[in-house]
Amino acid sequence: MTKKNLKSLSLLELQDFLASLGMKKYRSNQVYQWLYQKGAVSFDEMTNLSKEERAALNEKAYISSLILVKRQAASDGTEKYLFGLEDGNRIESVLIPDEDRLTLCISTQVGCAMDCKFCLTGKGGLKRNLEGHEIVDQVIAVRKLLSNPPLPPPSPPCQGGEKGEVRGDTGGLRITNIVLMGMGEPLSNYDNTIAALKILLDEKALNFSNRKVTLSTAGLIPQMEMLGKEGITVNLAISLNATTDDVRNKIMPINKKYPIKELVAACKKFPLPKRRRITFEYVMLKDINDTKEDGERLCKLLKGIRCKVNLIPFNEYSGSDFKRPDDETVEKFREILMGHHLMAITRKSKGAEILAACGQLRGSN
Repeated sequence: MTKKNLKSLSLLELQDFLASLGMKKYRSNQVYQWLYQKGAVSFDEMTNLSKEERAALNEKAYISSLILVKRQAASDGTEKYLFGLEDGNRIESVLIPDEDRLTLCISTQVGCAMDCKFCLTGKGGLKRNLEGHEIVDQVIAVRKLLSNPPLPPPSPPCQGGEKGEVRGDTGGLRITNIVLMGMGEPLSNYDNTIAALKILLDEKALNFSNRKVTLSTAGLIPQMEMLGKEGITVNLAISLNATTDDVRNKIMPINKKYPIKELVAACKKFPLPKRRRITFEYVMLKDINDTKEDGERLCKLLKGIRCKVNLIPFNEYSGSDFKRPDDETVEKFREILMGHHLMAITRKSKGAEILAACGQLRGSN
């Protein structure tokens, strides 16, 4: 007999399943809280259920959890987790401390089919989509790990220990932000991503504010339109990375299907709540998309969109065909955007020494 994974069920489905075991309707809310708010890994922990009810659950169901394969800490406080799935596949999640925020970057697929040329994740292609509960389980697993003593970081590169002290402060803190920017394209795994978002935002489950959850996409326009009509309000980030179709076609093959003009038009139509902005992510590649002309074109493209631009100097890795532009080039590019009244931030790379920075996740040792 195949046991049912309770985390694969919505609250209504859980209610029906428990009813089939002869349990009262109110038990579904209790079990739901045990799964997501209390992080139970066994039915024996559910002490407000009777022994008979726990025995019935043990016979018919189980609670999924990720297997921690490897945990690494960088000197800047970033942690990377390699998790094993039930079928033997592996994914990575990254925890990023930054002042008063503790952001968890989670994966939505095993690998990625987008084949962005600057991204290490896509080198191995797509193996499979993650189930909704596998996406959510990353949050539950890291939340539990935060209650454990933190890993000692490597020695910081300078005297004074300031960077090392950041890591020491993360033990026991609460995850404040979630970004779906890890392995995979979230909107390519639309149904499971939506299911996961509902759990993340549900006040009866993980109860994250929709202002603290960000979904990043390479620009799958039909799914963006679906998301806009879904009734789930999270922050939207677009991985743009070029200002001409010629360049974007070469570094992001998805552009051949959804070119820049159509993508920008979809962004202008996307329903934004008041005081929200679309984030445009722009990975800066030396001598490819970092010129003054690129900066000027980017300003024209984004005119009329309530947005901000995250400039991400390329995070180099062994075997990469691309290089990181120097700091002066990045700053001049940012000044062009600011001069056109665009909010532009140069994102500081974190975790590069353990291949935990943007575009470096692989899901392997």
